Amino acid sequence: MARISELVLYPVKGCAGVSLDTAELTEAGIRHDRSFMVVDAAGDFRSQRKDPRMARIRPGVDGDVLRLAADGIEPLALDIAPDGPRLDVTLHKQPFVGVDQGAAAAAWLTEVLGTPSRLVRVPADHKREVGGLTPGTSGFADSTAVLMASESSLDLLNGRILERGAEPVPMRRFRPNIVVSGWAEPHTEDLVRSVRLGTAELGYAKVCIRCAVTTVDQETGDKRGPEPLRTLAGYRRADEGGVSFGAKFAVTRPGVLAVGDGLEVTAWGEAEQGLGARLSAVL
Repeated sequence: MARISELVLYPVKGCAGVSLDTAELTEAGIRHDRSFMVVDAAGDFRSQRKDPRMARIRPGVDGDVLRLAADGIEPLALDIAPDGPRLDVTLHKQPFVGVDQGAAAAAWLTEVLGTPSRLVRVPADHKREVGGLTPGTSGFADSTAVLMASESSLDLLNGRILERGAEPVPMRRFRPNIVVSGWAEPHTEDLVRSVRLGTAELGYAKVCIRCAVTTVDQETGDKRGPEPLRTLAGYRRADEGGVSFGAKFAVTRPGVLAVGDGLEVTAWGEAEQGLGARLSAVL
């Protein structure tokens, strides 16, 4: 039976993840997931795409306190400010509003990243619609609220990477929220259309198109390319461009999840055009 083998929260977009035993799933994903975002002086979001050092920042949420840690600097504890000065920010060229988290957070991030930075939070009146087969909402995630990937998908990928004589990659390179064990066929997550897990339900939105963040060592913040993108390009090219790994889901029923919970798929679909034929050719 398919089960949740790992749950991961990313409080600050682009920074390190936090493994959880249990998680509250809200309409916008795991509570606090991508609720915070680092922006530059112009209000544009910072990402590991251009600044892989963000992987070295280890955030955590303790009640109403956000904690930030990184090697070589004193940790910072911030009272989460639900209200305060608002900043116009952009995420993938889309305009949003963020609640500024103050001078101490800005100074800490500026020192760690070596460039002027500020921290903003999703405001209470944040309204965002994200598309896909099942529409939904999210905080400052790239798009849909939840990213799911399976261990069998990673096993297939790493087997092909090893055939090239390269080093396999860990699941954390793909920054999923939910990791699933027990699916014999790789990329089964692409075929799920609705699923119950814990007391929550998810609806499939789309496959996840991968970027250069997957080439960043999530422990050190160093770029390690060209894997896994080079190998994925051989069998996971999407018709709209790029390569895919994992699937994105909208939350159709909030609830509570735990590692070890089973998955009950209530509706199945077909692989998106192009991907199914390419996968069948290599299995």
